[in-house]
Amino acid sequence: MNPTSRRKFIATTAILGTGIASSAMAVITTDKKQLVHHVFFWLKNPDSIDDRNQLVEGVKTLSKIETIRKLHVGVLASTEKRDVVDTSWHVSELMFFDDLQSQATYQTHPIHLAFIEKYSHLWAKVVVYDAVEA
Repeated sequence: MNPTSRRKFIATTAILGTGIASSAMAVITTDKKQLVHHVFFWLKNPDSIDDRNQLVEGVKTLSKIETIRKLHVGVLASTEKRDVVDTSWHVSELMFFDDLQSQATYQTHPIHLAFIEKYSHLWAKVVVYDAVEA
């Protein structure tokens, strides 16, 4: 085999090997089910904009936790009032995790525990909805 053919063979083999490895990794990761963690907070002082803003600020600190893929912090929207819309809460957090283990890591993470310690005095009630991809 001449040197040019040998280099082409090695380069082609390396490219094909990388492609096969990438395909195998894609198959492995598709078995994981993404988890959505949605939390609703009711403030102890529902009329306090300052308390609401403090809680929003606190929830945003959770974005530093490496297992959170996306974080959305929300307050009540001024949408049409309908029987099916719950407008009783004050602040929400919507988080996306790669899988159940990532969410479990979040639950015991020092940043999450510090958030609870520092901001729990602001809320009267918390409701959590966790869902995995169907």
